[in-house]
Amino acid sequence: MAPIRDKFTIHSKAIVCQDVELKGDITIGSGTIVHPKATIFAVAGPIVIGSGCIIEESAIIVNRRKEVMRIGDDNLFEIGCRIEAPSIGFFNTFSTRSRVHHTVRIASFCVIGANCVLAPADDDTLSDYTVVYGPSAERRTWTGKGKIQEADLRRKHAEYLREMLPKFNRLRRGDGT
Repeated sequence: MAPIRDKFTIHSKAIVCQDVELKGDITIGSGTIVHPKATIFAVAGPIVIGSGCIIEESAIIVNRRKEVMRIGDDNLFEIGCRIEAPSIGFFNTFSTRSRVHHTVRIASFCVIGANCVLAPADDDTLSDYTVVYGPSAERRTWTGKGKIQEADLRRKHAEYLREMLPKFNRLRRGDGT
C-alpha cells in the first residue's frame, strides 16, 4: 500500500491549533474550530469538513473508505469521540466518548449520547432528529423543539473559542481559499 500523502486545505477563517494531528487529504471549511490534540485521519479517502464545526480535544475523525467523507456544517464533536461515518449532515452533536462505526451514515440534527457506541454489522442511516442514548444505544426521535436556542448557544460557544484559542495556542495558517 502506498504511503498516505498529506494535503491540507484550511480555510483562512478556520481556527486549527498547531498540535492537531492531520494525515491525508483534508479540507477544513470556514469558521471551523479544531482544538489542540484532535486527530483527523484520511486513511483511504479524503475528508471534507464543512463550515462552523467545532472539533474538541481528543476527538478522532477517521475515513477508512475510498469515498469522500463529507461532514456538513455546524457539527459538534465533543471530547474523546471517535467518528468514522462516511457522511454526516448538518448540526449534529457527537457527545463525549461516543463512537460511530464506518457503517453508519448520519443525517441532520442528530445527537449521539455520551459513551454510546453505534457499530452495526450492516450499513445503517440515522434519519433526521434521531437521538441515540443509553448503554444499549437506544434510539428515539427528537421533535426539534429548542433547536433555535441550541443554535444560538453553539454560535456563542464558537465565538468564545475564536477569541480564546489563539491567545493560548499556536495556530496552523490557512491557505486563503
